[in-house]
Amino acid sequence: MNRPLVVNLAVCALLVVEYLLGMVVNTYVVLPARHPGAAAGNYFSGVAAGLGWVITSGPGWAAAHAALGLALIVAALAAIVATWRRGSRVGPVLSVVGALAIVGAGFNGASFLNYGHAFSSLIMAGLWLLALACYLTGVVLAVRRPEPG
Repeated sequence: MNRPLVVNLAVCALLVVEYLLGMVVNTYVVLPARHPGAAAGNYFSGVAAGLGWVITSGPGWAAAHAALGLALIVAALAAIVATWRRGSRVGPVLSVVGALAIVGAGFNGASFLNYGHAFSSLIMAGLWLLALACYLTGVVLAVRRPEPG
């Protein structure tokens, strides 16, 4: 089995679903101005409070978007592990950059949730694109260099 191929394809699929959920949230969900974490003075405690609120008590589509974002972080870590021993340095570097892009997109999503600045949403979308490019390149590399039997 070609683990890097499977993991990179899985992360790509999750990223596409995350994108679609984000578009639904952006189009149909109105986030309340006041919720735990909103306008937090301490960014990181605000992220934790806002994320906890949106997953447990927030609008359903936003909860699904945030929860899948957390699952994407786990999938990104799996991609790093799957590519680490491949011999090539490109695969692990792409996996690490992709994981950092996912984490960065998550923090910008939390910033948008808590502070409502449109540029946070724009940064989140740009980092999503960077992550997708990394994992799609990982798919191509895994197809070109299959794991030994």
